Amino acid sequence: MEVPPHLLRDLFQAYFDARRNKRNTSNQLAFEMNYESHIFDLYQELKEQTYSISKSICFIVFKPVQREIFAGNFRDRVIHHLVFNALNPIFERKFIHDTYSCRVAKGPLFGIKRVEHFYRSCSDNYQKKSFFLKLDIEGYFMSIDQHILLEKIKKTLAAKDVPYAEFWIWLLEIIIFHDATKNCIIKGEKSDWHGLPHTKSLFYAPTKKGLPIGNLTSQLFGNIYLNDFDHFMKSSLKCRYYGRYVDDFVIIHPEKSFLTSLVPPIKEFLRENAQLTLHPKKIHLQECTKGIPFLGAIIKPYRTYLRNRTKGEFFKKIKYWESQCKTSSFCAKEKMRCQSCLHSYLGLMKHFNTFRLQQKMTQIDMSPRLQKVLNKEVRQ
Repeated sequence: MEVPPHLLRDLFQAYFDARRNKRNTSNQLAFEMNYESHIFDLYQELKEQTYSISKSICFIVFKPVQREIFAGNFRDRVIHHLVFNALNPIFERKFIHDTYSCRVAKGPLFGIKRVEHFYRSCSDNYQKKSFFLKLDIEGYFMSIDQHILLEKIKKTLAAKDVPYAEFWIWLLEIIIFHDATKNCIIKGEKSDWHGLPHTKSLFYAPTKKGLPIGNLTSQLFGNIYLNDFDHFMKSSLKCRYYGRYVDDFVIIHPEKSFLTSLVPPIKEFLRENAQLTLHPKKIHLQECTKGIPFLGAIIKPYRTYLRNRTKGEFFKKIKYWESQCKTSSFCAKEKMRCQSCLHSYLGLMKHFNTFRLQQKMTQIDMSPRLQKVLNKEVRQ
């Protein structure tokens, strides 16, 4: 099996991409101490087909929702970026415009702006009545069929006549069929998993199903897996105002009956073509004037607000850092973390109608240090 001629160069590029947001982590520092040697080792393993995936670290995050994460070893992250850099440009041309996750120049804010545009266009600048249908797939990443996913990728690589497709398919099989739950390192307590539905845990996923949340490749695979569904929504069901972020998608239409009629064919397509199930408790059909909840925002006529959960988390962070300011451990490093946290929330608020919220925050009784950070950001 031949390897791509520029594989070593691409590995170095993948390394620089992988470390971009992982500087100063223990895995990254250990790899960087002798990164040239490590990259040459990876190159030899790929060339000789002896590459295998290392142990992952499994843990639970609770914000914004409880979720199980598998963090790959840094050397495996380099391979993930290698695969992403090679395959994403091929599939990017196949994706519809209105899928927003893990794509260059897109993301949650882009998706919110697009849904705002859908609402204005469908309602003739808010002059006509319109409705939205918001749906969610139950346990999406844990329900992805690995064989179906690989066949979808193979079909595209064959149709595009991609050079060295045999090498990429071999590497994809290793990544897709790897069972991250075996020999993983679990961080945290067993109680962290309490309350997490089995449909959201890879430990309870059926055989040959599920992808680990936390890998860059899983985000790409998530887009590939539902690409046929996106085209079905646009072309077959004629949903002009349709957008999707991972497994969260929304359709806007002037007729409520039309949106109601969409649910049965959507269920059937997902079941027959992807072995997926709509979440029965997350089928949301309502008039748009009530507000369209999408990606942490509430979209209403002429204005878009942050969700109450995001605002509540921000005020909790302010209280937390206020208490930290009074401790002796509030050093320069902690101050930087505090500023980064507050600035990220305030930067997010700039994209929404939050004038009164910002006023309310400046009136909170807090230490001069935090008040200075907030006032500086609000004035900008």
